Amino acid sequence: MTIEELLEIEAIKQMRHLYSHYYDGNKLDELVSLFTDDAICEFGPNFGGDWVGKDQIRARYHDFLYGSGRLEHSQMHAVTNPWIRLIDKDTANGRWYQLNLNVSPGAPKPLTLFGVYDDVYKKVDGAWKIHRTRIDFLWPTREFYGLRDTFD
Repeated sequence: MTIEELLEIEAIKQMRHLYSHYYDGNKLDELVSLFTDDAICEFGPNFGGDWVGKDQIRARYHDFLYGSGRLEHSQMHAVTNPWIRLIDKDTANGRWYQLNLNVSPGAPKPLTLFGVYDDVYKKVDGAWKIHRTRIDFLWPTREFYGLRDTFD
């Protein structure tokens, strides 16, 4: 692996870490800026199905951060164990372990979700963006899809 490839992988890691910080910090504009214009969030039926395009992604995240879908507690998204594969100079695939935590004082159940993000990244104007993201839910419900077959 070359230094240039390692730098690209590090840039993807930093962008994915920002996702958690922006989501947990209720920074909607910054969060949405991490997606390509034609991105798709594949979050399953319990989270509204596929969110297609930046406008729908913004609307659904707005609902989860501020609206009727808002969770009743403070959240912290921890992502760990990244596995990133560069496909070509403008496309990559990544998987991350995901832990969602309820960090409200006195929370009776601090752990709310285990899952795996399965992402496709595209480089747009020199910056890595999320082009597709899916969650393989592992706990408390199980909806596991496994590794992506394609990267488009």
